[in-house]
Amino acid sequence: MAGPRLEPELARQLFFEGAAVAVLGVPEGTEFGIDYSSWAVGPRFRGVKMIPPGVHFLYCSAGRAAGGREMGPRTGLFLSLQRREVRVLRWDAASEAVGLAPPAAGEAEAFRENLQEMDRFLGPYPYETLKKWVSLTSFISEAAMKKLQPESGQICAFSEVLPVAAGRHTRDRAEQRLPPFDAECRSYAEGMARLPQMKPKAGTEIRFTELPKQMYPDGATPEEITRHSMDLSYALEKVINQRYASQPLDLLAELQFAFICFLIGNVYDAFEHWKRLLNILCRSEDAIGKYQDLYINLISVLYHQLSEIPADFFVDIISQDNFLTSTLQVFFSCTCSAAVDGTLRKKAEKFKAHLTKKFKWDFEAEPDDCAPVVVELPEGVQVD
Repeated sequence: MAGPRLEPELARQLFFEGAAVAVLGVPEGTEFGIDYSSWAVGPRFRGVKMIPPGVHFLYCSAGRAAGGREMGPRTGLFLSLQRREVRVLRWDAASEAVGLAPPAAGEAEAFRENLQEMDRFLGPYPYETLKKWVSLTSFISEAAMKKLQPESGQICAFSEVLPVAAGRHTRDRAEQRLPPFDAECRSYAEGMARLPQMKPKAGTEIRFTELPKQMYPDGATPEEITRHSMDLSYALEKVINQRYASQPLDLLAELQFAFICFLIGNVYDAFEHWKRLLNILCRSEDAIGKYQDLYINLISVLYHQLSEIPADFFVDIISQDNFLTSTLQVFFSCTCSAAVDGTLRKKAEKFKAHLTKKFKWDFEAEPDDCAPVVVELPEGVQVD
């Protein structure tokens, strides 16, 4: 866990004023990380010292074989640490992850008192990546962290799932009108239909805001359905009113939380949520004029996030369409409106120029949204 050497006096100050996380019993060869840096655990590893106060993400992947490169799925947890706090955690061999069981009474205090003796067993926090970590989590407060993380506290790359309905016995399958296990499968579609419906184990899901599947209000006319399908401001208002009515800026904490869970936690569902939420934000023309502070800060959030991802990452391997360029193209066209504050308009123009220069993305072509929009009408709605 070696990093750039700090001045002795600064290192001493960080040692006594920073937080420490003791992680006991981690097997040698395990990949262990905190925030934006990770390492292979050595025989003397007992945790991390000199951690700055704030929200941090601690994660690990169990080694599969001595000397091999194969690692288990990544599991992590968010921690909110205070100045001089000591947190004691233990490795759980059964789950191959750092457990969240509370330490014995007085254990953290005893560890703090013996911190100097434990110094040689603790790796220093990687201050060389602190600026990057802070820029990616600038809106994630302790309250936001607690609101979004799973009830279990664990962020798992592969969620534990359970069948929606029992299906082990012939009687169960008959009740669900499923063929017996040994019945011949005649097509791929039939094989897929036979697979049991699964759901995440209770308490393991990241508690993201539920995003609306219907982008228009009930009882909308065909004209209103078309308008709400092009301008997603109605959908964004529904999202904000669920959790963020008193402070819409907190929605950016959820966007950052989803990005960290994907980028560092390897949670693909978090990436899908990030894409869907960003799509709603960027395609809400009326809302851009209403929530200008939210959008000024959204540009800053995206600037730092997109600095961490290759230019071709968002290209669909089938259609070769880039989700992000088409989404941002609509956003930039909305920020040109006279209803948009000059500060936001200038920041959007600078961001657009930055992306064009860095990624060679073309935002000048006619956006897909200019083409006719085909929307499904609710059952019973007629077009005159």
